[in-house]
Amino acid sequence: MAQRSDSETGELRDRFSRPLSSLRISVTDRCNFRCRYCMPKEVFGSDFVFLPRSEILSFEEIHRLARVFHRLGVRKFRLTGGEPLLRTDRHVLVEMLATLPESEVALTTNGALLAQQAGALAAAGLNRVTVSLDSIDDDLFHQLNDVRFPVEEVLKGIGIAVEAGLVPVKVNAVVKKGVNDSQLVEFADHFRGSGVILRFIEYMDVGNTNGWRMDDVVSGAGIIERIQAANPLEPIEPSHPGEVAKRWRYRDGEGEIGVITSVTQPFCGDCSRARLSADGRLFTCLFALEGVDIRELLRKGSDDDALIELVSSIWKRRQDRYSELRTRATAKQRRVEMSYIGG
Repeated sequence: MAQRSDSETGELRDRFSRPLSSLRISVTDRCNFRCRYCMPKEVFGSDFVFLPRSEILSFEEIHRLARVFHRLGVRKFRLTGGEPLLRTDRHVLVEMLATLPESEVALTTNGALLAQQAGALAAAGLNRVTVSLDSIDDDLFHQLNDVRFPVEEVLKGIGIAVEAGLVPVKVNAVVKKGVNDSQLVEFADHFRGSGVILRFIEYMDVGNTNGWRMDDVVSGAGIIERIQAANPLEPIEPSHPGEVAKRWRYRDGEGEIGVITSVTQPFCGDCSRARLSADGRLFTCLFALEGVDIRELLRKGSDDDALIELVSSIWKRRQDRYSELRTRATAKQRRVEMSYIGG
């Protein structure tokens, strides 16, 4: 039997010796929310031109690329968007990805359509779901999603996802100073003891449309300090290498929370994630300027070995560490929009 290459045994490393173990797959660039830090109406309005269907990867193309990444050592696949639940028959793709041996298939959603789809997704083989939810106050949530979508529907979807076995459900909340930081304790209390893991994310300078300023950032340490004052916490060790959230549990046993500190305490040194856009471009950093077109090689009829060689060469020369180098000056550099590569 022929000996497998290092890349096929999961030993593919970038220039900082970081492995490739996780792939985030954007299945659409469209979204039904217009959150101001991601897809604001003044930019993504009624006249904005989204990707034509012919440019978006088919499920068969995504599955084939997932098999290629699986051969390179990837075992975690996460479906993103835009809003991935807008893609027709998304459960079919989940079912296809779930056939990859020893792999985990997860999905990140704004939760608007989760109540209707959680059961089918779980039946198709989805392992976990993460819901982006920045407030449990209905008035503020209306302002944040900018389409007046009710928070009750998202909370309903979270509950149904738990019932469907997509546990633990995680909720990600982006915290912006002067917008939703006054509700941190109330937010944490809502999910405390529920089994749902709430994770607070420092407001980041992703993309070019959110008007990011360092002054708008509430640090992860500050977030923990506020919640700790109401309910004592203690730190938890990471569950796996490269885990992005710093974990804390309530001392009374009522669950855990997390903070994602890309701004104040970057974790570039452990980043093992690649991102695939809906039109088949590979990005090696959330803050990248541009990606590499993989779709062209795929649609030319190239075999898997050629695709493996391309992906390997991209990862081996990777040296991204934007968050470690971030300054007020770098924040003004152009970057790919989060809605395009799924965060």
